[in-house]
Amino acid sequence: MPELPEVEATCRALAPHLSDRTIVAVRLRTVKLRHHLAPELVTLLPGKRIEGLARRGKYLLLACTGGTLLIHLGMTGHLRLAPAGAPSGRYDHVEILLDNGRHLRLSDPRKFGSVIWVDGDPLIHPLLRVLGPEPLSDDFGPAYLQRVCRNRKVAVKLILMNSRLLAGVGNIYASESLFRAGINPSMPAGMLDGTECARLAAAVREILGEAVARGEKTRDSFFSVEERPVYFPLEATVYGRGGEPCTVCGTAIRRETLGNRSTFWCPTCQPSR
Repeated sequence: MPELPEVEATCRALAPHLSDRTIVAVRLRTVKLRHHLAPELVTLLPGKRIEGLARRGKYLLLACTGGTLLIHLGMTGHLRLAPAGAPSGRYDHVEILLDNGRHLRLSDPRKFGSVIWVDGDPLIHPLLRVLGPEPLSDDFGPAYLQRVCRNRKVAVKLILMNSRLLAGVGNIYASESLFRAGINPSMPAGMLDGTECARLAAAVREILGEAVARGEKTRDSFFSVEERPVYFPLEATVYGRGGEPCTVCGTAIRRETLGNRSTFWCPTCQPSR
């Protein structure tokens, strides 16, 4: 599932190739992804110049003259820029043809993504205005984390995954960040002290930064005709490794469900209190 690093890698790879291009045509091959696809996109977008591509949380913002196209990749979606004349694939539900002949395609097997046109400032759209600070920005740090955790009984992992408190950190990177910080994912958030908040904030930034750096190495994957998702390999220490030995201490990694999501942790490196 695309999380912040995958979306950021997509943005960095495609942005230089989309800026200053003009949209020639739009093809919609389904009527609905997570939300209904507005049929007027077919007539609204052609002729508009693309001004840039940015990211907010897990959303991509394709800025055009007169508005912005909000793109969410859902659970299985990915964007790629196919060469002129390349045949479309089975799951290419949205296709934007550019003035240089290339095709910007959203492939989404499970149709959990979304493509929404927004007039005016996209950051005040209901989907974006509720998002918390970006974890790689100066708005996020130990002081902020301690403030949002204070007096909360909810598990700290659910704080990290709450997009209203922190934008873009999903299940995988929350698990990895908590392991690096040595904090049990089920610990009530309000029990974290200042030192633990500092460790966790640093771990979140490090884990996401390292993942984005790995994504930078996959740039060529965004310019193909393959339908497979353009996700880069995760060097997981705990996520998805239930029952396997911890890479630090050798203890078997545990798995349980927390907030309806699979959670992985090492009981030795991340003890309960």
